[in-house]
Amino acid sequence: MTTRTVDAPDAIDAPDATDAIKELAAFLRTRRERLNPDDFGLPSRRRSRRTPGLRREEVAELAGISIDYIVRLEQGRGLRPSVDVVEALSRALRLGPDERGYLFDLAQQRRPRDADKPATTAVPPLARLVADLSPLPAMLLNHRYDILAWNGEMATLLLDFDTLPPARRNAMWLCLTHPRIREFYVDRERVVREGIAHLRAAWAAHPEDKALTDLITEFTTHDEEFARLWAERDVKVNGRGHKVIRHPDAGVLTLHFEVLMPLQDPDQRLLIYRAADDESQSALDRLFAR
Repeated sequence: MTTRTVDAPDAIDAPDATDAIKELAAFLRTRRERLNPDDFGLPSRRRSRRTPGLRREEVAELAGISIDYIVRLEQGRGLRPSVDVVEALSRALRLGPDERGYLFDLAQQRRPRDADKPATTAVPPLARLVADLSPLPAMLLNHRYDILAWNGEMATLLLDFDTLPPARRNAMWLCLTHPRIREFYVDRERVVREGIAHLRAAWAAHPEDKALTDLITEFTTHDEEFARLWAERDVKVNGRGHKVIRHPDAGVLTLHFEVLMPLQDPDQRLLIYRAADDESQSALDRLFAR
């Protein structure tokens, strides 16, 4: 089967959906408010707590940072915390690995990388690899979820991407708006939630990517579900997992997926599906034999 390669679309012009300074402030507040004071062994207070989570002075004490600095960070006054401060806040707020990386990206404390130049076309060796992976369904994406290349099995499983305008060959757009793909995933909200958590991490890691910001603006403006989940500020990058799909011809299938990032082209992501059980494998075999 042949491999299709396409240029990623130019996103529409739109006002910024997010602001890094404001997001840093909001992210610190939400993570502070999610913490349970009882988990930290902090001294009990005589007065009752009027707000959830830890107080600012408690975070300051745990992180070894002045209360005034915490206040200014949470008020979005344009501070750029140092690496040491970001690390101290990550420990004090008990951030997970993805959340910690997100905080470093918001503070612009990661070393610039070549990957900051977004991939817009498939690297030829990777496009050939997508074809060579047949009969496993495979496709190549960038950090925006733009679909750069795919093999015939992936098109049979999901959608004939040739039928879409180039501006709509984006996995998140398909999941949110395409009539067939909207009904494709049995646990649709989890899939959308995980996709949004990935996009949030990608946005922080690529602040210069106007196309990504425009895409997020489009989603938050026109899709109520996306706007609701985006506001929850979940951050997570899934490299593997499973999805249960409802295929119109093959029925219900359970698939494992793996996402691989080439060392030389880290902005390109190779997504591979495999059947999770014998029944799903038999259904895939019948589907691809048609």
